[in-house]
Amino acid sequence: MQKKDITGVDLIKIKYIPTKIKKIILVENPEKTEKDSIHKDDLIEYQRKYLEEVLEVKDSEAAINTKKIIDSLSAEKFKAISLEEKAVVLTKGQKVADRIAEFGGSWTFISCFGVVLVSWIIINSVPIFHINFDEYPFILLNLILSCLAAIQAPIIMMSQNRQEARDRRRAESDYKINLKAEIEIRLLNDKIDCILNEQIPDLLAINAKQLEEIEKHMQTLQRVAHQVLK
Repeated sequence: MQKKDITGVDLIKIKYIPTKIKKIILVENPEKTEKDSIHKDDLIEYQRKYLEEVLEVKDSEAAINTKKIIDSLSAEKFKAISLEEKAVVLTKGQKVADRIAEFGGSWTFISCFGVVLVSWIIINSVPIFHINFDEYPFILLNLILSCLAAIQAPIIMMSQNRQEARDRRRAESDYKINLKAEIEIRLLNDKIDCILNEQIPDLLAINAKQLEEIEKHMQTLQRVAHQVLK
């Protein structure tokens, strides 16, 4: 502490100073005790140091919370899985099965099959054609339809199984995306709670200290003005 022109009005007893500021004064001046006094300008300097320490601590806590959020967003286990990035390479048989299933479930197949079926029946039923290679009850037609159904059913099931696998991967991806969003929201809520519970009270304390200093300066100015008027 620098030497100053000291009067009794300028001195303040250390024991009347707030505990946290008093601790800083006693640490930096081990020769002093609570019975001693310090100059008011020195007290203002110690108050400034205390406020700087408070703000520095709170800034470091905010930085830690921010780092937690960044780490969670970049964590491998919470990354969304893109279905395009992990696309399964299909074999030729699987591609053929998908195309057959796609064609078998379309109106084009129904129309073509209906035309063939009606033509078959007419050719084998109307005597003007004189072909009649499959007369009523159309045993050959029934055999062909049975074979077609027997082949088409497992092909369609193969395609449906792969569609179910794609749906499962999509559901897993949606779940991980929702989980990631939930964790982000929780961390943001924790950060907001930290600000509300710790930083705001300290900032209010700082504001109160500043108002207190302003009042002291106003009182000093009033005393000086009063002395001048006398």
